[in-house]
Amino acid sequence: MKILVINCGSSSLKYQLIDMDGEKVLCKGLCERIGMESSMITHEANGHKATTPAIFPTHTEAFAEVVKKMTTGEGKCINDVSEIDAIGHRVVHGGEKFKASCLITDDVINTIRELSPLAPLHNPAGILGIEAARKVFGNVPMVAVFDTAFHSTMPPKAYMYAIPYEYYEKYGVRRYGFHGTSHKYVAHKAAEYLEEPIERLKLITCHLGNGSSIAAVDQGKVVDTSMGMTPLAGLMMGTRCGDLDPSVVNYLKYTLNITGHELDEILNKKSGLLGISGVSSDKRDVEEAALHGNKRAQLASDMLNYQIKKIVGSYIAAMGGVDVITFTARLFGVSAGSAARKLEVDFGIVGGDVAVVRKSPAQRKYEDWVYHAREVLREYNLLLVKWKSRPPNSGMDFPQSFTEALQNSATVKELLWELSFGTEEEKQDIYLHYKEIIKEYEQRIHDYDKRGNPSDAPDQQQGSRHAESRKLHAGLPE
Repeated sequence: MKILVINCGSSSLKYQLIDMDGEKVLCKGLCERIGMESSMITHEANGHKATTPAIFPTHTEAFAEVVKKMTTGEGKCINDVSEIDAIGHRVVHGGEKFKASCLITDDVINTIRELSPLAPLHNPAGILGIEAARKVFGNVPMVAVFDTAFHSTMPPKAYMYAIPYEYYEKYGVRRYGFHGTSHKYVAHKAAEYLEEPIERLKLITCHLGNGSSIAAVDQGKVVDTSMGMTPLAGLMMGTRCGDLDPSVVNYLKYTLNITGHELDEILNKKSGLLGISGVSSDKRDVEEAALHGNKRAQLASDMLNYQIKKIVGSYIAAMGGVDVITFTARLFGVSAGSAARKLEVDFGIVGGDVAVVRKSPAQRKYEDWVYHAREVLREYNLLLVKWKSRPPNSGMDFPQSFTEALQNSATVKELLWELSFGTEEEKQDIYLHYKEIIKEYEQRIHDYDKRGNPSDAPDQQQGSRHAESRKLHAGLPE
């Protein structure tokens, strides 16, 4: 069975053709600048990837070009569109009407259109894609998959806002949540990974991308999520502000004498990591700038990590505990791993794609040590940058504040205090010694797990997963 998966924007069309026998991606691509000049299509199949100019007045012409790429030339992966058995469309907002995926009919399209005020940028684009696909693919069955559907199990106490109830009844003002397809997938994958029925687990799923959200999943059902009526709420994101005192909106609107649309642009496209750091909306760029002493970049990184920790902690309290915390999404690059490492110490969990809240005292000791080592190395790098940029012949000694940082960390002091400071060679020795100790300590923990301890060591299968997690998240350069 071959399924074409579609994600339409107002001027873009992303696609993948998947052979469900083995879940193999046969091709994937992106149509850009639909309805504009300089349209283009990027198509990848058979190990060949190419971007070519095209003319896309509408999404219909874009779909026609996708068919051409799939059936001819180096990117050919099927002989005819008749080989496509079904088409799946991502639809952002299903409101309270759609609590699961559904077969697309005229009535479904009309309902999605009625819900457009809740997602004015996304739902109309989804409809464009559905109607264009109908023209090109004819009677191929099509299914709408809603971002909001997985969150439809939230109880009223979690999704209602404390405003007059009539606004919910008349206008549907409430929390809906987004990234539902991602949260559902990783929650079920985590249960599969642990070989546990999802009905037995309390999970927290963290989707950390340019748009970020966190969900509390109890026995397979969402009980709370961080995004709200729109994707603007919750965590600070790449360019979105996240949760904000509503009075700030009016204050800025009147103080700056701007329109609601202009303010919406600020909160959606000029805030978040970009707004605070002034550097970038990408977490990698922000952390790199922080490493070189940019205080605003460090603040942005600290704010995001703090907010993740705060929401995760609140969901642990709301569910009365947690068994698994998962991290997914790649647009931030390192944000998932960075957040995992922060949570390792704060909540005593193991970081990784799947973080398991069960571990031995030896593992806890290891993670605490890695945290201290990373923090001291970060401090070392920051101060070394300042030291290297000192004025010529300044006579500036190696920064005493680094010495103090070492003294304040008992663990690092025990391991490294015998080393001297001052010359470039000695500083390099410190750096290399850290890596040697990381490897040595990892071997000690491996040996500990191998010996086993019935009272606190993990089982063999779980131990191997912890070992893999340690390799992934020791976090020091090779």
